[in-house]
Amino acid sequence: MKVKHNKKRNTAFLYEVLVRELAKTIIEKDASKRDTLLDIVKEGFAEEEVLGQELGLYQTLLETKGVAGIVAEKILLETKSAFGRISPNNRFSAQSKIITRINKELPANVWNNFIPNYKSLATISAIFNDKTPIKQKVLFEDSIIKNMSAEASVQEEKLEPIDNIVYRTFVEKFNNEYKDLLDEQKKLLGVYVSSFHNNGLELKVYLNEEIGRLKTTLEKSLTITEIVDDSTMTEKTQKVLTLLESFSRSEPTDKMVKSILQIQPLVKEVESND
Repeated sequence: MKVKHNKKRNTAFLYEVLVRELAKTIIEKDASKRDTLLDIVKEGFAEEEVLGQELGLYQTLLETKGVAGIVAEKILLETKSAFGRISPNNRFSAQSKIITRINKELPANVWNNFIPNYKSLATISAIFNDKTPIKQKVLFEDSIIKNMSAEASVQEEKLEPIDNIVYRTFVEKFNNEYKDLLDEQKKLLGVYVSSFHNNGLELKVYLNEEIGRLKTTLEKSLTITEIVDDSTMTEKTQKVLTLLESFSRSEPTDKMVKSILQIQPLVKEVESND
């Protein structure tokens, strides 16, 4: 008998719903809603909290790539063991608190956010669920092991969906108004919202690399005839370079992330004219 996936009781799904809504508030400059979301994410998913610990287990299975099959099997075994040490009552209580806050403090359509890796999250949830039939669980575990042992550059295998109807509903309700974001903007937003769970380490590393990339491109642009011959463009480019240089010496902030989101399209345009 197939076990129905309850997305609201999937810790990783709750987290993804919140951080994707948070990304929207950054773009929309909705400070009040952003602060509410930040408070919910920080309160519920800090590493020391029960949901933060569980989220880490989901992320281990989702993000591990390029390991030997036997290593992937050991990682899965240890992850399942760690999950078994989390109190079901504490997890349920923590999830209920998050769900209540979402329902009371955020618009109802937050649940309609499209989660690209929903199938994978549902599959891992099924692996953790004691009620999942043995045969189905073994098949899901095999898919997870194959994904972890695949090379990072290889496109992630599509895991068998738990609930196709729910997944199709998410696809249909995907918010197209953000489809025009540049890949680098999407990447920055993704790393930014994830930083609330991993204490910002990944964000610091990413910003260091991205700021370096932006500076290199803009410095090179100062040799382009169109910019060299236009004093106004030269001055503006120099100002952006100065700003990026100051960012490279500072700790990440919301304001810095917003500024870089605005600089990225400018640099993309420079690259296209190079």
